[in-house]
Amino acid sequence: MAIVRPFKAIRPNIDVVSEVAALPYDVYSRAEAREAVKGHPLSFLNIDRPETQFPEDQDMYAPEVYEKASELLSERIKDGTYIRDNEACFYVYELTMDGRTQTGIAALSSIDDYLNGVCKKHENTVEEKEQDRIKHVDTCSCQTGPIFLAYREKKEISDIVNEAKKNKAVYDFVSEDGIRHRVWVISEKTIVDQLEKAFSEVPATYIADGHHRAASAVKVGLKRREEHPDYSGKEEFNYFLSVLFPDDQLKILDYNRVVKDLRGHDPEELMLSIEENFTVFNVKEAFVPKVKGEMLMYISGEWFLLRAKDEVVESRKNNPVASLDVSILQDLILGPLLGIGDPRTDKRIEFVGGIRGLKELEKRVSQHTYSHAMDGTLEETGPAVAFAMHPTDIRELLDVADHNLLMPPKSTWFEPKLRSGIFIHEFEK
Repeated sequence: MAIVRPFKAIRPNIDVVSEVAALPYDVYSRAEAREAVKGHPLSFLNIDRPETQFPEDQDMYAPEVYEKASELLSERIKDGTYIRDNEACFYVYELTMDGRTQTGIAALSSIDDYLNGVCKKHENTVEEKEQDRIKHVDTCSCQTGPIFLAYREKKEISDIVNEAKKNKAVYDFVSEDGIRHRVWVISEKTIVDQLEKAFSEVPATYIADGHHRAASAVKVGLKRREEHPDYSGKEEFNYFLSVLFPDDQLKILDYNRVVKDLRGHDPEELMLSIEENFTVFNVKEAFVPKVKGEMLMYISGEWFLLRAKDEVVESRKNNPVASLDVSILQDLILGPLLGIGDPRTDKRIEFVGGIRGLKELEKRVSQHTYSHAMDGTLEETGPAVAFAMHPTDIRELLDVADHNLLMPPKSTWFEPKLRSGIFIHEFEK
């Protein structure tokens, strides 16, 4: 059963919360992060991406960069930008985007749950990407970006959350991207105890978004255990910051693919090969595929609907991973036809979140040109083909995780994104 507990958050002063709250550190490139902090000295991105405080040629992984993050956080606490709660609380965090609302609970999850599989994951992590957050968390002795967790909806928890939302929110603001954020603090001891007990009856939690942040937080916790061999298990470093959402409120957007070349194929040849496993239809206007087993392809200025043939779908229906649309694309087109062996590391493939829209796919592929060289080989410039995916369903994610399996990389895109800087979990210095 899950261990979920309250904590004493470091959180923004109500007067500046909208200035502090920032998108997660990993949605920005280095140049984008530098641009985003201009004119926004209180934005948490200054702390989350401390290389923005240095010249452009600064090694962003140098020790002094992480020390700068710790220094900035200490300054913001001292100058009143942040306050500390005196009692361990749960925090109800509501996000509303395009008229759809999802409400989670900011709390601490156990690193032991992560290690023993109660907190389930659905994708692998890359150690190189973990190292940055390990150094950031370890140097600051704080977890600053919450892990987005899901759990199967439980009435007792929903009832407590709905009751809390009858009160006035402590935070209520709309971020620059139009998303409304509201937060309520649950501090009454009897209700805190009820909520903690209700979570103790939840059999599993699932990492929806933030696998690298979770892995990094756990590794820092294990490092602190080594440094404190007499640890009891109750120390703050045994837990990581999370926001937990019931599965019935979550929506996954499409996560689309762009491939830089056709691996020597001309478009007509590629289409013939695709037709072995798919029925192909020409479509005049792009749309997000609504039916499992269907995807769109954009090539040579045209959109095509690819519908997996019945025998393909039937042969995969009992395998939680193989039945995913992203797996069908990878196994039948990207791998054998376009030579994308490992999409996690192959430089010829790009992933485009559905939040960017299908026009982004058209824009990228419209830059593509190809011609035959003197020796007869095909020369290509710019992305050649894009695939618009049917979004993975949250139930598919839970099913994969329950079977202790892993999804292909970039299978899910969650919106709205949790803001960093609203909740900070500090452990011992």
